[in-house]
Amino acid sequence: MKTKIRIEPLEELNKMAKDTMLEVLDIKVTGIGEDYLEATMPVNHRTHQVYGIMHGGASVVLAETLGSMGGMLTVDPTRFYCVGIDINANHLKAVRSGIVKGTARPIHTGRSTQVWHIEIKTEAGELVCISRLTIAVVPVKEK
Repeated sequence: MKTKIRIEPLEELNKMAKDTMLEVLDIKVTGIGEDYLEATMPVNHRTHQVYGIMHGGASVVLAETLGSMGGMLTVDPTRFYCVGIDINANHLKAVRSGIVKGTARPIHTGRSTQVWHIEIKTEAGELVCISRLTIAVVPVKEK
């Protein structure tokens, strides 16, 4: 059976951004379904590199955020948490302004690892970055 993403209210997911890098970069979760998670990020002075285009690291932050959050939505959070252990990103198009949208979909959701595919696109639907994230599923230690 295909793993499904647990549907949670977007407001609850966005509350997790408080006092994190997501808040600094204004990353907002905007969509959720049984097999995807979406978020947006503005391209501006906070996400630019020195040439005035979106920094590749900003794309990676968006990708890892989506994959890790998606992973969290496939496990029992009282028993496990998910952390990225490997990410790759191919930057395909420069973006100077506007909003980019990332969409993450699970490729593999095992007991100890997960693999997620993330695509980041412009508002016009142009592909900016393709990323693959491997996540470790870590047991919560009892106190």
